Amino acid sequence: MAALAPFMMLHPADNVAVARQAAEAGTEFRNSSGQVVVATERIEMGHKLAILPIAKGAELRKFGQPIGIASEDIAPGEWVHVHNVTFEHKDHVFEFGTTIQPLPVPAQPRTFMGYRRADGRAATRNYVAIVSTVNCSATSSRYIANAFDRSILENFPNVDGVIALAHKGGCGMGFGGEDHLQLSRTLAGFAKHANIAAYLIVGLGCETGQASFLAEEFNLVQLNVPSENRKKPVIMNIQEEGGVAKTVRRGVSILKELLPEVNKAQREPIPVSEIVLGTNCGGSDGNSGVTANPALGYASDLLVAYGGTSILAETTEIYGGEHLLTRRAVSREVGEKLLERIRWWEEYSAKFGTTINNNPSVGNKKGGLTTIVEKSLGAIAKGGQAPLQAVYEYGEPVTKKGFVIMDTPGYDPASVTGIIAGGSNVVVFTTGRGSCLGVKPVPTIKVATNSLMYNRMVDDMDINAGTILDGEKTVEEVGHEIFESIVSVASGEKTKSEAQGIGDEEFMPWTWGPVF
Repeated sequence: MAALAPFMMLHPADNVAVARQAAEAGTEFRNSSGQVVVATERIEMGHKLAILPIAKGAELRKFGQPIGIASEDIAPGEWVHVHNVTFEHKDHVFEFGTTIQPLPVPAQPRTFMGYRRADGRAATRNYVAIVSTVNCSATSSRYIANAFDRSILENFPNVDGVIALAHKGGCGMGFGGEDHLQLSRTLAGFAKHANIAAYLIVGLGCETGQASFLAEEFNLVQLNVPSENRKKPVIMNIQEEGGVAKTVRRGVSILKELLPEVNKAQREPIPVSEIVLGTNCGGSDGNSGVTANPALGYASDLLVAYGGTSILAETTEIYGGEHLLTRRAVSREVGEKLLERIRWWEEYSAKFGTTINNNPSVGNKKGGLTTIVEKSLGAIAKGGQAPLQAVYEYGEPVTKKGFVIMDTPGYDPASVTGIIAGGSNVVVFTTGRGSCLGVKPVPTIKVATNSLMYNRMVDDMDINAGTILDGEKTVEEVGHEIFESIVSVASGEKTKSEAQGIGDEEFMPWTWGPVF
């Protein structure tokens, strides 16, 4: 096989190229016309090399799109990064529905082996949960979950585990206000989730986020508990139960009654059209938009073509690329809803004296990402090319088939929590720096953007998209690999994070309002 070029030019209109691997000073970039540019300094993997003269104030272009403004004159061969690039928000002329591309219909239907719930929904895992309404009941909820260790659960082989959905909020907010409703919507989304076969609700008793409000406002129901003789969820308030110890004893007793019923679940063939894929990226680098994200986008399109659902989230990492998504919106209303969420984030950031360009983290920048626009253009590649069917609020139930967007922050635990609350039953998470996220009760497949990190963190990464950089596979081939992994994991194959028991601590409902 011929030696791979050390730099990649991603689009004919670009004035930068991306280092395939770390390149020393003197390394040559040769364009399709045979023109040669010599690196004048070391360029790290995923970082950018100027391949044309770029005057101060001129646009930097990657993926064929502007990603920033040169803050000084940049000569060919120079390293392009935060020291010579500044962010400037660009006003776009928005189009709606102008680039809708119908996806090819697969020749044969596909199935996965999932759990069919009594109400018809499809599950990929079979968990029991304790829903904590407030941080004051978090420890009690964990005590109940911890009582069900491996020695007990090995008698129930079809039960994936007992989890405590504990968090840091639930009080100090306005009753019935947006924060209260958003937290309740998220907790209800988990309680109702197809992967949760049964649950208890545990509260303190005096909190704003009342358990009774949660159950009644969101019409929560429960598996029948023989000793309780009711279909409404069991609610235990510590103050009414007589303290922590009594609450825990009763909670453990009730779950012991539920486990045999939950264990009766059996996997059966279910169409892949009932997979709801959540996509997310974290610890991104300069290769995320070159390898893992477009490969995931290809897999997303495959799933949508089979009639499934794919959720793109992290609104702050759509910022600067939203004009490309509105062109795929099936209606102006859908496109305008996305723009409304973008404006909300601009206003929200301004309240705290900051901008969305502060989103790229220290690790993102070390990995070669310079501005939020560069990061966003790579991030939205996870959404493939399918038409945009709908835009959802955080944790809102996703009811549309096809490609959709959910408004979430870019912070990974909060973002994935919202996606799962909306109904995602499989998550694929891309990473360049090496994020190890998992959020129970949904399996998370992690895709590495480069082989260096994949080999270093092989116990945490499920798929290596670095093979694209290495010239071993195409984006489409890795996309097929991701799709097949989605089907296998939905059918019960354990991910690397599941094998290590990751996912109990990452449940993080997003609340954005004041704490009183």
